[in-house]
Amino acid sequence: MKIIYITILILISFSTQAQHMKTFTYATKGLDTLKMDVYTPKNIKSTDRLPVIIWMHGGGFSSGTRNGTDEKNITEFATTRGYIGVSISYRLLRLGADTGFGCNCPKEDKLFTFNQAVLDFLDATNFIYQNSTMLQVDTTKIIAAGSSAGAETILNAVYMKSYFLSNPSDYKNINFAGVISYSGALLDVNYITDKNAIPTVLIHGDKDKVVPFGTAPHQNCHPTKSGYLMLDGSNTIAEKLKILKKPYYLNIITNGNHDAANMQVEQLESIFDFLSATIFENEILQITKYIAAKTINH
Repeated sequence: MKIIYITILILISFSTQAQHMKTFTYATKGLDTLKMDVYTPKNIKSTDRLPVIIWMHGGGFSSGTRNGTDEKNITEFATTRGYIGVSISYRLLRLGADTGFGCNCPKEDKLFTFNQAVLDFLDATNFIYQNSTMLQVDTTKIIAAGSSAGAETILNAVYMKSYFLSNPSDYKNINFAGVISYSGALLDVNYITDKNAIPTVLIHGDKDKVVPFGTAPHQNCHPTKSGYLMLDGSNTIAEKLKILKKPYYLNIITNGNHDAANMQVEQLESIFDFLSATIFENEILQITKYIAAKTINH
């Protein structure tokens, strides 16, 4: 097996094309009606079955929407590359919570929040799976994607489903083909194995104090705080995938903080090129890309 290591420093742009958008309700949980916006290429044929990007927004589990700027950027861009783009809402369980999601939020509450968010993401994915004919989705090409809290969720949903679910068999038919994580982290990188590792895109600021770039406490909490919780961030995940000889794309924002969770549209072309090569052509690419934080426009 030939492994290709690439280190690059580039900035590129893209243009959008027209697409259709429809909104669906994928679940109702208590007072929360959970919806998804589905973006479809305008020129899709009735016989097409397209790969799908399922995007989960950030916001510390207390804010954010499925139709923000980043959400529209990635879903609309996906349609220009022959994908279905989906952006979902989910339960914001820390909204109005006195402790927020920082160091005063007990570890048990953080784990419960992760758990419920994972369930929401898997339920959204299951809705797409069950309605794949109507949505014209290729269920063998589902890419989980998200930013910040959404990235933490999708990484845990993909790699730690057995940890967070009492009965993982409820979602046994759901398999992911790839991952896109903006400033995300896992609870335990050791859950990534040779059998479950898939092409993984990781964008992260190396000075992030909210979600660690390497292995460090969530929110940089001191061990004496109730919210002390160790997480394995993008650099640790990439190192594990490197050892396993599996594809990864690590985009390091040098001297970047948690603002790296904000999507930059010029990143998308190379990200989708990586997905095309690794998912559709089965190439083993291990890419590390550096961009100085000062070159990122917020």
